[in-house]
Amino acid sequence: MATRRRPRNSHMPLEIAPIVHLWLLRLLVPLGAQRDFIAPICFSSDTLAETLGLGDWICAELHDFEPKLVRAQLLKLYQVGEQKFHDAPTPDCLSRNVARLAKLVGLSDPDRRILEFAVMIQSEPLLDETADLLGQLSSVKAFHALSVLLDLPESVVRESLSAQGILARSGLVSVCRAGTSTLRGKLDLLSEDFADYIFTSDTDPVSLLRDTVALASPAQLRITDYAHIEPSLAILRPYLKHSIATGREGVNVLLHGNPGTGKSQLAKVLAQELDCQLFEVASEDKSGDPVNGEQRLRSFRAAQSFFTQRRALILFDEVEDVFNDGGAFFGRRSTAQTRKAWLNRMLEENAVPTLWLANSIQGLDPAFIRRFDIVFELPVPPKKQRERIILDACSDLLDAPTVARIAESESLAPAVVTRAASVVRSIRGELGENNAAAAFELLIGNTLQAQGHEPVRKNDSNRLPAIYDPLFIHADSDLAQVAVGLVQSKSGRLCLYGPPGTGKTAYGRWLAEQMGVPLMVKRASDLMSKWVGKNEKNIARAFKQAEQDGALLLIDEVDSFLQDRRNAQRGWEVTLVNEMLTQMESFSGVFIASTNLMDGLDQAALRRFDLKVKFDFLKPEQACELFRRHCLSLFVGTAQPAQLIRLRRLQKLTPGDFAAVMRQNRFRPIPSFAEMVSALEAECAVKEGSKPTIGFVH
Repeated sequence: MATRRRPRNSHMPLEIAPIVHLWLLRLLVPLGAQRDFIAPICFSSDTLAETLGLGDWICAELHDFEPKLVRAQLLKLYQVGEQKFHDAPTPDCLSRNVARLAKLVGLSDPDRRILEFAVMIQSEPLLDETADLLGQLSSVKAFHALSVLLDLPESVVRESLSAQGILARSGLVSVCRAGTSTLRGKLDLLSEDFADYIFTSDTDPVSLLRDTVALASPAQLRITDYAHIEPSLAILRPYLKHSIATGREGVNVLLHGNPGTGKSQLAKVLAQELDCQLFEVASEDKSGDPVNGEQRLRSFRAAQSFFTQRRALILFDEVEDVFNDGGAFFGRRSTAQTRKAWLNRMLEENAVPTLWLANSIQGLDPAFIRRFDIVFELPVPPKKQRERIILDACSDLLDAPTVARIAESESLAPAVVTRAASVVRSIRGELGENNAAAAFELLIGNTLQAQGHEPVRKNDSNRLPAIYDPLFIHADSDLAQVAVGLVQSKSGRLCLYGPPGTGKTAYGRWLAEQMGVPLMVKRASDLMSKWVGKNEKNIARAFKQAEQDGALLLIDEVDSFLQDRRNAQRGWEVTLVNEMLTQMESFSGVFIASTNLMDGLDQAALRRFDLKVKFDFLKPEQACELFRRHCLSLFVGTAQPAQLIRLRRLQKLTPGDFAAVMRQNRFRPIPSFAEMVSALEAECAVKEGSKPTIGFVH
């Protein structure tokens, strides 16, 4: 007696939509999937057999299973199904959502039917499993299968799924044309969760884009926080306003700058000012995993279709995911390069103005850059702007002197400030009022160091000594008169040279105060880099930042950049001098270069300076007067003649020596006039070429 066959899988019938029932029959009969479905002695899927009405054959004896009769019965079921379900709709929720999408992006009837099928094959496991019986399909065979399943001419299917079709341009459905795949694998939807959303959520079409495009959060900064880029904003703001009002196509703006400089915030500020919704293309999925460049472009394409009828802007942050995600070392091209023609066309035709943000444009193909309407860099705000941003974020945490000191950090980006303030304010109760400011400064310092920058200085290095007067500078020019002229002209190039400590940098600080402008001090260590070409970029950036800040630029140890090119042994030494000369000539403000080594400077560089001032050691009468002023704050009484005689014998005394001795007094108090002179003698004694004083020590 023959043994009853064991089913290969469960054969409980499934409740399916009538249209899915019809698609199953079309897969099996006209498309020929029955060849793998009906085996010689059984079905490949008992569930499918039971669902279609072939359940009586499942429990038949082995010798009773007749494939020929099964195929005949299946044919009859197909014929009945064509008559009964030919006009069957898709499930109500899906049908309503697709209808909304059709109205929003302009889908044709074939487009709608293809979209509905693509969603259903993602959502109905039995439909997907049955389609797998067709095997691996080329794009041509996939088009044929869809034409049969949806009862559409194959040419219509091809047109609907072409790269120029609305389905592809909107990102809703695209065809994977690389190699072969299952029917489901050939139909690529907007996102992994899109099918679930459109199948189960009866909602606004825009919400179907969640996880791919989202409404941006409100701005935390104001347009006044971007005064440092006012020339660029003076073009960008009216251009966006005009583009939105006229429906101008192909509006694309590329903003680049270091992380945290406020690029995203600027996009939000602009949207708020223009009374637009700002939609951001997601860079992460709902699990927090990064979204690749290809998927982000599809999301952007969908947003362009979805928001055409809205007053909106689109924000595409971290464009490196698309434009610079290749691998030059391995010869792998970026997503943008592999989709170059399509991307170029999109940049020319996009209906919704888009702000593209990049941390760096290094590596971006110039052919893409030139297609943006406006390109500009967003630098770290100047000191005045930094002070205002810090005050807005931390007025309840910091006092005015601390704000000014923190704002001295030239690398402090707005995002670092707002994030640190948010953290400290959330735990302010636990920290206590006295510790909140210190915690804020600690967080900022740690972030700056992690970014490769100097932390916030505890002391203001640009502060002049309490006792300062240009009369204590031994120079070959009248520095007070020079200051009067520079205050009036607000332009000039000075070279200050002479021994260390003679007051060159201090004069620059004093001059900035007289002019009422910020002081930007750059030392050789701030600008020199081990990377070829980086020095020139650092120099150019320093001049540009000083220009933006309206600052007096002082470069110390300028001999590092202006060595005589005739003695150059390497090509970069020449380009370094050339860059410095170029920047000096084009700079419109006051530039001061200081050096201890005048010999060996490039002769062309010396000609570029409007004035060269020699700083020398203090004259005896200057030394005595400076000594008297410092002693007034330390001692009661008057110095003895013997002490002044000793002081006059110091041939290499500088204002810097007095400053060093006064710093010593903070931890090693100086008890008398005599000890003050001894400390100054010790400072001079360690200088190169110094000779011991002759005469009585005490």
